[in-house]
Amino acid sequence: MSEEATVLLEDTDGVRIITLNRPDRLNALNDSIMAPLADAVADAARDAAIGCVVVTGAGRGFCSGGDIKGSRVPAEATPETGGPTEQGHLRLRAHMETARLLHEMGKPTIAMVNGPVAGAGIGIAGACDLRFAGASATFLSAFDRIGGSGDFGSTWFWPKILGSGKARELFFLGEKYDARSALDFGLYTRVFADEVLREETLKVARRLAAGPRMGWRYMKANLNNAEDGVFEQHLDQESLYMGLSTQAAGRIHAALQKKNDGK
Repeated sequence: MSEEATVLLEDTDGVRIITLNRPDRLNALNDSIMAPLADAVADAARDAAIGCVVVTGAGRGFCSGGDIKGSRVPAEATPETGGPTEQGHLRLRAHMETARLLHEMGKPTIAMVNGPVAGAGIGIAGACDLRFAGASATFLSAFDRIGGSGDFGSTWFWPKILGSGKARELFFLGEKYDARSALDFGLYTRVFADEVLREETLKVARRLAAGPRMGWRYMKANLNNAEDGVFEQHLDQESLYMGLSTQAAGRIHAALQKKNDGK
């Protein structure tokens, strides 16, 4: 019996719904989901029949960030691919195309936040044009908890959405927001009761899909041009720094643990 798909697709009235499907892990990102997710978003961007894209999570969460509990075979250094640092950077950068495409595709994109969102998940949510959340949704940057600097465009999108000062508060203080306080802070566009979140989100998504698609395309291009600068360069830098920072945190933790064990 084949394993269940980690990314689910549904089309309705010109809307493509992309669902992260690892509900047992609050849709945490690992290799089994990141590559299919990037492919799904790329396909939605290319599909002329699709006028709006909605991203959400299966079960009770949107996306809890990277799956730090997952195991990966140590990378073997080669002349062609470099060592673990280079390979990790290239791997993460490829997966982060999800955020770039959600942001840059010529179609409105909506994050339907049906529960907790954290870490890389806030990058995916921030990449979308709109963020509709259920009343049970929470929001947490979480990068400080793993000694990470941020990925999936999170440190690009949130200063632009919130302003630099509030974005620094979001990342440095690492506070957890419930749906209402997240709305007040500017993290969510709208908040709905959990039982009507899908209905209300799709109501807007269908209206957008039925609207002037070329108008939305050029409107979005204008809005992005007004703020983006060199976005891909930022993603390159962000994925490199995420790898460097988490590796440093892991090595420091291991060194401290070894020191403590020796006492």
